[in-house]
Amino acid sequence: MRLSTKGRYSVTAMMDLAIHDKAGPVTLADISQCQGISLSYLEQLFAKLRKGGLVKGVRGPGGGYRLARPASEISIGEIISVVDESVDVTRCGGKADCDNGEACLTHELWTELSKRLYDFLDNITLSQFVDRPGIPELSLQRDKMNGRFILARRQAEAISQGMI
Repeated sequence: MRLSTKGRYSVTAMMDLAIHDKAGPVTLADISQCQGISLSYLEQLFAKLRKGGLVKGVRGPGGGYRLARPASEISIGEIISVVDESVDVTRCGGKADCDNGEACLTHELWTELSKRLYDFLDNITLSQFVDRPGIPELSLQRDKMNGRFILARRQAEAISQGMI
């Protein structure tokens, strides 16, 4: 199985939002610059994420995007599903027509693996991943490298106060 850029980039962008959520709305330009994802591609992904109820837009000066729900309520599996990404390792897309219109000998094996992969991803929330050791520091380092000074300063304060 190979997760496409759509799924990987969506999870990366949502992680960025979750890390910076306490600092306020995050612009797609900031995510693009810091995560190396095309701005136009992010716009397409965020249209799906917004429609799926995972993010909300904030208009006006200082606007951008925020998580629509707490990071503890958003799973990695949900993010991947919302952007129409499949976690399916079958050759037939789960249709059981992999061998000349019939299920192949290993169809049930690949179906079960697909289900377990999705269950694994669906049981990891954004907050669980953000709270992993080293993630806030790595994010802060990337922010500084990419000139994201205001968010980096707020993030450093949150880390020092034990909020992250």
